[in-house]
Amino acid sequence: MIMKTGEQWRCTNPVCHCEVLVQSDGVLEGENPRCVCGSPLKKKYAPPHLTYLEFLRIEDPLLVGGISNQD
Repeated sequence: MIMKTGEQWRCTNPVCHCEVLVQSDGVLEGENPRCVCGSPLKKKYAPPHLTYLEFLRIEDPLLVGGISNQD
Protein backbone atom coordinates (compact mmCIF):
# COMPACT_ATOMS: atom_id res chain seq x y z
CA MET A 1 0.00 0.00 0.00
CA ILE A 2 1.41 3.38 -1.01
CA MET A 3 0.89 6.24 1.41
CA LYS A 4 1.35 9.72 -0.08
CA THR A 5 2.03 12.98 1.74
CA GLY A 6 -1.19 14.83 2.61
CA GLU A 7 -3.50 11.80 2.54
CA GLN A 8 -5.91 11.25 5.43
CA TRP A 9 -6.50 7.73 6.77
CA ARG A 10 -9.32 6.75 9.15
CA CYS A 11 -9.63 3.89 11.61
CA THR A 12 -12.32 1.34 10.70
CA ASN A 13 -13.14 0.78 14.39
CA PRO A 14 -16.29 2.85 15.12
CA VAL A 15 -15.28 3.24 18.78
CA CYS A 16 -11.78 4.58 18.01
CA HIS A 17 -12.47 7.39 15.46
CA CYS A 18 -8.71 7.90 14.97
CA GLU A 19 -7.54 9.89 11.91
CA VAL A 20 -4.00 10.01 10.57
CA LEU A 21 -2.50 12.67 8.28
CA VAL A 22 0.47 11.31 6.29
CA GLN A 23 3.53 13.56 6.67
CA SER A 24 5.93 11.72 4.32
CA ASP A 25 5.62 9.19 1.50
CA GLY A 26 5.93 5.52 2.34
CA VAL A 27 5.29 2.02 1.08
CA LEU A 28 3.79 -0.76 3.18
CA GLU A 29 3.87 -4.25 1.68
CA GLY A 30 0.75 -6.36 1.99
CA GLU A 31 -2.33 -5.00 3.72
CA ASN A 32 -3.50 -1.58 4.88
CA PRO A 33 -1.65 0.09 7.77
CA ARG A 34 -2.95 -0.51 11.30
CA CYS A 35 -4.22 1.95 13.90
CA VAL A 36 -2.86 1.99 17.45
CA CYS A 37 -6.04 0.12 18.49
CA GLY A 38 -5.17 -2.69 16.04
CA SER A 39 -7.89 -2.06 13.45
CA PRO A 40 -6.96 -1.44 9.81
CA LEU A 41 -6.90 2.12 8.48
CA LYS A 42 -8.69 3.16 5.29
CA LYS A 43 -8.14 6.21 3.10
CA LYS A 44 -10.64 9.01 3.55
CA TYR A 45 -13.14 8.87 0.68
CA ALA A 46 -12.79 11.59 -1.92
CA PRO A 47 -15.46 11.71 -4.63
CA PRO A 48 -14.13 11.65 -8.19
CA HIS A 49 -13.75 14.92 -10.06
CA LEU A 50 -15.37 14.36 -13.46
CA THR A 51 -14.58 16.82 -16.22
CA TYR A 52 -14.46 14.62 -19.32
CA LEU A 53 -18.12 15.05 -20.37
CA GLU A 54 -18.77 18.59 -19.16
CA PHE A 55 -19.28 19.72 -22.76
CA LEU A 56 -22.50 17.66 -22.87
CA ARG A 57 -24.24 19.79 -20.26
CA ILE A 58 -27.50 21.24 -21.56
CA GLU A 59 -27.82 24.92 -20.82
CA ASP A 60 -30.98 27.02 -21.00
CA PRO A 61 -31.43 28.59 -24.45
CA LEU A 62 -30.94 32.34 -24.63
CA LEU A 63 -33.91 34.49 -25.52
CA VAL A 64 -33.19 37.02 -28.26
CA GLY A 65 -34.90 40.36 -27.62
CA GLY A 66 -37.17 38.85 -24.99
CA ILE A 67 -39.30 37.12 -27.65
CA SER A 68 -40.33 33.52 -27.12
CA ASN A 69 -42.13 31.04 -29.39
CA GLN A 70 -44.75 30.30 -26.72
CA ASP A 71 -46.87 33.42 -27.51
